[in-house]
Amino acid sequence: MKKQTGGKLARKTRPRPAKKARGSSAKRVATRSARRQEEALLLVGTMKGAFVLRSDKSRKKWKVEGPHFRGEAVYALLHDTRAGRSRIYAATNSMHWGPTLRTSDDNGATWSEPGPQTVRFPEDSGRALAQIWQIAPGRKTEPDVLYCGVEPAALFESRDGGASWAPNKGLLNHEHQPKWQPGGGGLCLHTIVLDPDNPRRMLVAMSTGGVYRSDDGGKSWRARNAGVRAQFMPEEHRYPEFGQCVHKVVHHPSRPGRLFLQNHWGLYRSDDWGDSWHDIANGVPSDFGFAMQMHPHDPDTVYIVPIEADMFRATPEAKLRVYRTRNAGESWQPLTRGLPQHGAYENVLRDALAADSFDSAGIYFGTRSGKLYSSRDEGATWSEIADALPPIVCVKTGMVGAA
Repeated sequence: MKKQTGGKLARKTRPRPAKKARGSSAKRVATRSARRQEEALLLVGTMKGAFVLRSDKSRKKWKVEGPHFRGEAVYALLHDTRAGRSRIYAATNSMHWGPTLRTSDDNGATWSEPGPQTVRFPEDSGRALAQIWQIAPGRKTEPDVLYCGVEPAALFESRDGGASWAPNKGLLNHEHQPKWQPGGGGLCLHTIVLDPDNPRRMLVAMSTGGVYRSDDGGKSWRARNAGVRAQFMPEEHRYPEFGQCVHKVVHHPSRPGRLFLQNHWGLYRSDDWGDSWHDIANGVPSDFGFAMQMHPHDPDTVYIVPIEADMFRATPEAKLRVYRTRNAGESWQPLTRGLPQHGAYENVLRDALAADSFDSAGIYFGTRSGKLYSSRDEGATWSEIADALPPIVCVKTGMVGAA
């Protein structure tokens, strides 16, 4: 018998089938679903191991996992999502194995076993690997290509996803190589920049040697340091062809010819792929520093952390300040909200400043005292994620589940 409602017979109604999303509507539904599943990944290398931090896309709360590789220095990390994979590379330095590359295909849950070095110099080179300072992915069109920058300064390339490595002979046997000198952290190649439009062009930077660029796929290299000073040299030799202690170089793929450089004293920009550099230290408390990070979406926005001096490597005035330019270095503004402004004698190293690729970019940095900070609003405000990690030397980002 039908149930009565208000004295009338209630009619049974069949639910109408949902309309299928078609075309662009279906794509939007799929994109929204993928975004709901996105997870932010933060990779932190320290002098006592690596930490993997996870959060949902809000990035309000972080789960800390680690340390992995307990007691080993981890100077370089990479999250590689090319060709549909999600692989983490870690450059560890063990007292037993020495510098070794380790990998994880489950976002840090398990890692490959240590073993004999695959990144190693030829026996007749007279050199031995001391440290892996940088791991960089190749272009998206070459998903199995990887690069490593190492100490003593050299560039290594893998074309099989890291299974085997070979040194770049053009740089290994460069005529300037015998004259390169170690900086305070050693003679290291720490920066690798690829031209996304020209597969034959790439640029590297080292301490202490300066910037070098290849326009023929790595067969030959030319110093590109015009306008960059070597403050530690006598005044009459302050602008040499090479020998500058470059600390970091960044660029944005949408404007690859424009480069930004943090020097051992000096902030610079180049608009011609390094053929010339000009000073952009406009309104910063010091132009000495290590860390530099490009905004992921805006080619005019760059972040730095000024340090007082090479003889006093701490934030100026004991204030922890990230500086940002939004006009390609014409002016810089301090970002301080949420950061300590009293008694903060901190230092941030060259690879310890990073950005994620969310629409509202997250900015992250770690200090030598083991503090880890994050901003979910492109640097406007900051919060502390961790305050007692081992000395932080590397911070990298990743995104799991991205469409």
